[in-house]
Amino acid sequence: MNDTPGAATGLAPAEAETTWYALAPAEVAAELRVDPARGLTAAEAQQRLQEYGPNALAAAEAEPVWKRFFKHYRDYMQIVLVVAALVSLLIAEYGTAIGLAILTLFNAWLGYHQEGKAEQAAASLSKMMKAMAKVRRDGNMLELPAEQIVPGDIVVVDAGDRVPADGRIILSATLQIEEGALTGESVAVEKDTAAINRHEVGIGDRINMAFMNTNVTRGHGEILVTTTGMGSEVGHIAHMLSGQKEEKTPLTKQVDRLTIFIIIAALFAFLAIVVMGLAQGDSFTVLFGIGVALAVGSIPDALPAVVTTILSVGSVNMAKKNAIMKVLPAVETLGSTSAINSDKTGTLTLNQMTVREFVTVQHHYTVSGEGYSFEGQVQRTTGNEEMDLDYVMFPCALCNDSDIQDGAVIGDPTEAALYVLAQKGGVDVKEFRRNNPRVASVPFDSDYKFMATFHRMPGADGRPVIRAYVKGAPDVVLARSSSGRMPGGRAEQLTEEMRAKVLDANERIASQGRRVLALAQREFDPATFDPSGDLMALMQDLEICALIGEVDPPRAEAVAAIAKAKDAGIRVRMITGDHAITAAAIAEELGIRGRAVTGAEFAAMSDTEADSQVDGIGVIARVAPEHKVRLVEVLKRKGHVVAMTGDGVNDAPAIAAADIGIAMGITGTDVAKGAAKMILADDNFATIVAAVEQGRLVYDNLQKFIRIQVANLFMFILAFIGSSAFAIAGTALLSPAQVLWIHMAIVAPIGAVMGLDLATPGIMARKPRPFNQPIIVRSMMVRLFVVGLFMAAATLVLVEIGKTSYGSLEIGQSMAIVGLGLMNIAVALNLRYPTESAFGPSTLSNPKLLWAFAWAFIGSMLITQMRVLQDLFGTVSLTGEQWLACLVPAVLLLLLGELFKVVLRARHHR
Repeated sequence: MNDTPGAATGLAPAEAETTWYALAPAEVAAELRVDPARGLTAAEAQQRLQEYGPNALAAAEAEPVWKRFFKHYRDYMQIVLVVAALVSLLIAEYGTAIGLAILTLFNAWLGYHQEGKAEQAAASLSKMMKAMAKVRRDGNMLELPAEQIVPGDIVVVDAGDRVPADGRIILSATLQIEEGALTGESVAVEKDTAAINRHEVGIGDRINMAFMNTNVTRGHGEILVTTTGMGSEVGHIAHMLSGQKEEKTPLTKQVDRLTIFIIIAALFAFLAIVVMGLAQGDSFTVLFGIGVALAVGSIPDALPAVVTTILSVGSVNMAKKNAIMKVLPAVETLGSTSAINSDKTGTLTLNQMTVREFVTVQHHYTVSGEGYSFEGQVQRTTGNEEMDLDYVMFPCALCNDSDIQDGAVIGDPTEAALYVLAQKGGVDVKEFRRNNPRVASVPFDSDYKFMATFHRMPGADGRPVIRAYVKGAPDVVLARSSSGRMPGGRAEQLTEEMRAKVLDANERIASQGRRVLALAQREFDPATFDPSGDLMALMQDLEICALIGEVDPPRAEAVAAIAKAKDAGIRVRMITGDHAITAAAIAEELGIRGRAVTGAEFAAMSDTEADSQVDGIGVIARVAPEHKVRLVEVLKRKGHVVAMTGDGVNDAPAIAAADIGIAMGITGTDVAKGAAKMILADDNFATIVAAVEQGRLVYDNLQKFIRIQVANLFMFILAFIGSSAFAIAGTALLSPAQVLWIHMAIVAPIGAVMGLDLATPGIMARKPRPFNQPIIVRSMMVRLFVVGLFMAAATLVLVEIGKTSYGSLEIGQSMAIVGLGLMNIAVALNLRYPTESAFGPSTLSNPKLLWAFAWAFIGSMLITQMRVLQDLFGTVSLTGEQWLACLVPAVLLLLLGELFKVVLRARHHR
């Protein structure tokens, strides 16, 4: 990042020395030399703007377009293509050279197009700062661009405003701020002004502080700005993002290693042909041409194009399942994932508060249905039959400032859950509110922790009364209550035993990770009630009615997806800003195993302790951004391929650090999306698991393509070396044109179709492959060498038969070309599914592969029968007897492959 003048400093040094939340408002004002009643003077504000710089985040330096384009030529696959194009020019294969050059341009353009549009995360953060703020200066209220705010400014905020900078709250009137983008906590935080006299207080617990880019959801407040720009908490995250290095994906690393192996093998073949040919007296010019043709034939120059195509098709298929890939190689990386660190709110849960249960003095009820849908029922689980639940549903409807329109919430989610409960309980909330208008209210305040509304309503005897409905913290409401609501509508004096019962119920519901609210009521005589009087004084002798248990419920599909991930050997962990008890309860419902720890507890572990204990951890709660990054680092250090999901600014550093960073498409911030390699269009965890399956398919198909390429690499090298070593045809075993025919017209089409094959059976029943496992494992490499050796030997035999039995090298070469075409069909059948029989129904499952086989047969016929192709490739027509001789090694190869599979299956069964 380049420093915006002064922005990087902000008040970072002061923040490091001063713990603002531990100071009283007057002490903060004195430290920052400002009178809160008048604010800064214009002159002082201008001086501080010069000193600290704009309240903006440092912008990332834009990379030149040409550099972003040509950096894609640093990939080994691209280097191979460029070399192959140059070599093709040397042997006068101009069409091949032009095609390969175009292919390199296509690969570079595709990479540039995929990555070029994604803005850097720091630039996205800066965009979020284009806002206005209400600031007090010289005793007047001004509206200024957020960039002009300086430390010491007094910012006034109301519901709907965005906090423009970090600051100490000096006035709070029912102020609530939603900090999910920074802390990950799903519920808005109630703010107050009291100093916090504790050490190392996490961001989510600094209830007297406000942070840049968070949203005010309720009330009114004044903030004394302490930190701006890069010194803010958001700026701290921007620093962390800039420190994340972009690493190659596991697939890119593996393909790079394979490409180097292939280049070395091709170079060895080239040198061997030249050296042995010179020893036998051949012309260097001829040897060079044949050696180059062999090298080109050995190098799978279709590899970059096929890899790009396979990944592109996989990306399209993922997009159809709501998983948008920003970086193509990440398609396969997702398939290799062994650990998923998932945000809770909105990904594993609905992000919709829902009442799950409520209890009265003698009854317990459960509530079905999810989120803000009115579908669901209230069912009694204990106590005698109770027909009338109006005393529960009425306060839910009336002591409530929220509204629900077409499934969307206007207001506080906690209150919206009560709205839904009232609807499920038979109350038409909108109509009921019109019929029972509010005549007075006590708004919620974090100091007294309850809200009350007063309504003119008919009493039990039909005469009008003023009824107060109260909701708030259970301990507070209970302390203000003298009686409890009993069945039949009567009130009974609360005994100590009854109070203990209420507190026990509160503890039981809270221990399940649910948010608990208490409901109460009291009636007044309309003749003596004064709506403008001291309403707080009336909030005594209440009649407590019920305790309500709310929760943000798990997504039903997430439960199934986590079970599926477990079967696939993928460990899911929940990362959240919520409290540990809440998170642990949700994790248990979801089927996430492992204990819950806080971010502070995880941070306190040494590296050795973290490495040894991480397998037993399933939930990390109350996390800060650095805790998430550390979890990613610990898991990667232990050999995992890590996926990290999130939606907030605080998630971005961990998203960038993970092997596969995943951002939410609906609720995700621009910062999270900018740092991610994949975006969930539906914010649904189940989509991740579906994408993992698609990623495994991509990798499986890529392996199929590479298997047939490597088998032919061994075949070409061994055949040419064997021809020279055993004096069968010397270096003239096959001409350069014939080598390119086998390579481009036979191997490439079959390999390409195998690269777009259907899923291997049981693909999600496997364990994730180790991150450092090569794309072709040693046992498979040995198997491919044996296959290549067989094909090379069969090729030499066919050439020898042509030379000795029919007296013509051209006949031998033509037989070798046909034999290789047929043997590649057998190789594809053998290697498509390494352990399943080629004679099963799966062989007919991919019509495109059958067409590729048909072309291999027809193409082999055409090159030996068509006059123009005979002249071009130096072939001759073959008799039926010669065709039969070409068919024998292909059938034998297929049968030997089937026998080997029988042995493999028997060994696996044992």
